[in-house]
Amino acid sequence: MIETYYISTKNPKANILKSESTKDSSAPVVASFSSRGPNTIIPEILKPDITAPGVDILAAYSPVAPVTDEAEDKRSVKYTILSGTSMSCPHVAGIAAYIKTFHPDWSPSAIQSALITTAWPMNGTTYDDGELAFGSGHVDPVKAVSPGLVYEALKADYINMMCSMGYDTKTVRLVSGDNSSCPKDTKGSPKDLNYPSMAVKVEETKSFKVEFPRTVTNFGSANSTYKATVINTNSHIKVQVNPDILSFKLEKEKKSFVVTVVGQGLDSIEAPIAAASLVWSDGTHSVRSPIVAYIDRNIG
Repeated sequence: MIETYYISTKNPKANILKSESTKDSSAPVVASFSSRGPNTIIPEILKPDITAPGVDILAAYSPVAPVTDEAEDKRSVKYTILSGTSMSCPHVAGIAAYIKTFHPDWSPSAIQSALITTAWPMNGTTYDDGELAFGSGHVDPVKAVSPGLVYEALKADYINMMCSMGYDTKTVRLVSGDNSSCPKDTKGSPKDLNYPSMAVKVEETKSFKVEFPRTVTNFGSANSTYKATVINTNSHIKVQVNPDILSFKLEKEKKSFVVTVVGQGLDSIEAPIAAASLVWSDGTHSVRSPIVAYIDRNIG
């Protein structure tokens, strides 16, 4: 071991060699064991949100934990190579903390929005389950620090979502931890939650029209104008944004818009999922939100 050599040698020496890097055009790739969507509890909330490094990660390891499942293996290590969601999550948690150092007043949902809308785009045609495999894409910590626009959903918004799903006041209070209650005239549905992505589960072969109301907060330049671009190579859906131009005069100013998704019907064999992206850009920032329509079956 390096430490043993350093301690036991009078004049320890080491050579640091220049590393070599290669570019893999197929990376990043979602591992086969990674959990896929759709969200079975709230189909209108796209899951997963994003992907992060999780395969062959050098990770801290409990020295009292077995290294392998072999009974005769008595080794004790402080680090080992691990794979899984348990490796991806610490990456995202660390990036969230990194963003918080730049924006200490940001809510958890604001940080989540920054992570989702700045993620590296991935190719949905590579996977049978498309965006239900990777969400918005692969996390990009550098871009997430300055997302431009933020989709923010606070506690009251989540309570309203639960009420729209039919939860009673008692159940809502178990989650909220306060005296929140559901009004009798609760309107809307989970798709109305101000989430950075948009998803809808539709019936097979039936046409559909869905509207997603959204509000963004400007964290870019005080005087800025964002134009909407829909990236859609899927013939099964059409996406419209109204208005498609948002002009801001102040920092933290809010603007609302509606995304309308129309489809002629999805097919379980040829087209179980249809996806597009909405990108708001001011020339500096690109704020991208995935839009996904899928049928109710076991995709992938």
